[in-house]
Amino acid sequence: MVCAGFPSPADDYIEDSLDLNKFLVKQKDSTFFMKVEGDSMKDLGIFSENILIIDRSIKKFDHKVVVVVLNGEFTVRTFVKKQGRVFLVPGNRKYKVIEIIEGMDFEVWGVVTTVLNKFKS
Repeated sequence: MVCAGFPSPADDYIEDSLDLNKFLVKQKDSTFFMKVEGDSMKDLGIFSENILIIDRSIKKFDHKVVVVVLNGEFTVRTFVKKQGRVFLVPGNRKYKVIEIIEGMDFEVWGVVTTVLNKFKS
């Protein structure tokens, strides 16, 4: 833990080592990492060069950020189901909402559980 207000003695907060796999990965066999390219989700805090942690075992998608395969290409969007219709909603207004219609090659590949963002110095 780290104090975001007034500083406190560091020794008070030293803990055992942290296993990031144990902390961030719930289903080891169905978890994958992907690097983001582009800015279609920037308003949700997902930026180019971020690493996504994706769990393929999660089967409830509605209103979750998902990685999908659409017409043979991977993309990341928010999955929204309304009145039996499926929409892929970007997190950037400069991109259009995609409605999934019959005939599209479409698969939800997995649900994004974590975004790793490396600070630039």
